[in-house]
Amino acid sequence: MVRLGSDLLLASSRLNGARVGVVCNHASLGRGFHHIVDRLASAPVPGVKLAAIFGPQHGFRSDVQDNMIETPHADDPARRVPVYSLYSETREPTAAMLDGLDALVIDLQDIGARIYTYIYTMANCLRACARHQIPVLVCDRPNPIGGEEVEGALLARGYESFVGQFQIPMRHGMTIGELARMFNELFGLGAQLEVFKMEGWRRGMYADATDLPWVMPSPNIPTLDSAIVYPGTVLFEGTLISEGRGTTRPFELIGAPWIEAESFARQMNELGLPGVYFRPAVFEPTFQKHAKLTCGGCQIHVIDRNRFRPVLTGVALIAMFRRMDPSQFAWRKPPYEYEHDKMPIDILAGSPALREQIESGMDGRQIAASWQNDEESFRQVRKPYLLY
Repeated sequence: MVRLGSDLLLASSRLNGARVGVVCNHASLGRGFHHIVDRLASAPVPGVKLAAIFGPQHGFRSDVQDNMIETPHADDPARRVPVYSLYSETREPTAAMLDGLDALVIDLQDIGARIYTYIYTMANCLRACARHQIPVLVCDRPNPIGGEEVEGALLARGYESFVGQFQIPMRHGMTIGELARMFNELFGLGAQLEVFKMEGWRRGMYADATDLPWVMPSPNIPTLDSAIVYPGTVLFEGTLISEGRGTTRPFELIGAPWIEAESFARQMNELGLPGVYFRPAVFEPTFQKHAKLTCGGCQIHVIDRNRFRPVLTGVALIAMFRRMDPSQFAWRKPPYEYEHDKMPIDILAGSPALREQIESGMDGRQIAASWQNDEESFRQVRKPYLLY
């Protein structure tokens, strides 16, 4: 049985007599589907007071479906506390938001990819709380795609953004508590940080190897299958190819109106990429790229998680789309996630290197070979911060 960091926090006396803010969303649940804010409000902890809620991208209730749509501040009528949006005119708690708090609790479900913004909401909270001398308590949760594999190039200095603040690879293989320790110590955020570890989680576990409920961490990660492919197919946000937003299988369905599905899927399968099968698929997004248009492409079926390499797969797919018709293929133009000058693909990939490699005609395996030193370097860098 896996016990979450929130279970161990609430079983402790750490919050006795404290006014507490909580950074969380709809997925901040424990066994039995009890939400962290309700558990705090009803916890048998003397004098604990829930004073504020802070929501990440998509909102506290994750009711904003599309990406890059800011959410407003609000009040929670059931719990009678303010709900501050950290994906609004500010992405960092202000002094007024933190006023009167004795501690800030963070309980967010990450999915194991560098560009997932919840980990940078956490980093911004660590910065703000360091300035205002407020302790931060991070409740650790499983990395749903496991904690062993590392894949992708490190983010390059000068390409920091809200989808990549630190020099880590696309698939980092760490829990959110481990990342909190790394961000705070290695990258010098300097907060008074406590990480409440899990019990019973092992690095090789995927989400379905735990006995915890699956609640989609954000609106476009409906299933564990979506999370497994995400570290690679999220790169399609930097192109004009649909990454399946507006379908029931975002990040698993990939396509464009000018692609013939059977030919595309056949050529992808001929690459012999490990642990994956590409099924021809035709779909019509209901919103975002190519909304209401018929797109040809594929659905990604992971048939062996232990061999599957999501970042390699995502890069190979982009290279194939470009090879199928260079005149139709295009990179997305700025702005993207509060960045107005750099190309979105460069922000996502962490440097211009991936774009330049694909434009030069390199294939996925050649590109992936260029990451090997970065991957090995990061495996060594992350060791002091691993908790399991």
